[in-house]
Amino acid sequence: MLEILLVEDEPSLRTTVQEVLVAAGHKVTPAADGAQARALLTNRVYDAVITDIRLPKVDGMTLFRQVLEQRRGTEVILMTAYATVEEAVAALHDGAYHYLVKPFSRDELVLHVGRIAERRALHMELASARAALGGGGATVPIIGRSPAMLRVIERTQTLAQSDSPVLLLGESGTGKELVARTLHDLSPRGKGPFVAVNCAAFPDTLLEAELFGHERGAFTGAVKKRDGRFRAADGGTLLLDEVAELPPAAQAKLLRVLQEGAFEPLGTNTTIRVDVRIVSATHRNLKDLIA
Repeated sequence: MLEILLVEDEPSLRTTVQEVLVAAGHKVTPAADGAQARALLTNRVYDAVITDIRLPKVDGMTLFRQVLEQRRGTEVILMTAYATVEEAVAALHDGAYHYLVKPFSRDELVLHVGRIAERRALHMELASARAALGGGGATVPIIGRSPAMLRVIERTQTLAQSDSPVLLLGESGTGKELVARTLHDLSPRGKGPFVAVNCAAFPDTLLEAELFGHERGAFTGAVKKRDGRFRAADGGTLLLDEVAELPPAAQAKLLRVLQEGAFEPLGTNTTIRVDVRIVSATHRNLKDLIA
């Protein structure tokens, strides 16, 4: 199964293509124009984008270039009328997977999407085999061969090479910490520390001190200096589990660390700078909490 973004401004064709793809076992998100598709691409990663070239607001070639720049693992199939075949052929040279000339058959559509699914599955199997045969390299400990799990593994491998913060969403017990550890192990920080803290396990009054450290006497019970989890994770990865439970005061300090890599421990005005990649996890819906 692939997660597909379908961009087509003609309602009947959009509905027909969506129905064909869903019947073939894929998950489809429809978009009626280029602007809507651009917003969806900004907030979500798709396995494939199927888009018309001629679209209102933002054209399909602009969407293709956005995918090329931001979503290297996403395949693009262009839908085109005869008048725009030349553009579509040029896009193939730039990295598009294929183009379909309207009107196209259902079988042709399903065939090309199926080939993308097969290629992605083979790519994952090859990567796993190379890791297993490589001996010294880190392997992926996530078990699962379903299309959904293959996407999780592929995205974990891709994101591991980045230093960007990562948010993991999922119900309790689905393996968010396992994914976080895999992100760390496969990353250039793999030889550095991996530190995990459960934000729900500490009272609000102690969580800030646990994360950012404190000086002796900073509060009642602070009988000695403590460095905190951020300094312990310097050069490595910090997992903020149940990040939705962070109180507002700690959220403000976390924002500064994300932006500047700096914070002040409790009881001092001395600025501490750290090099930490932050991975956050929660079983709650953050968008609902923000609203």
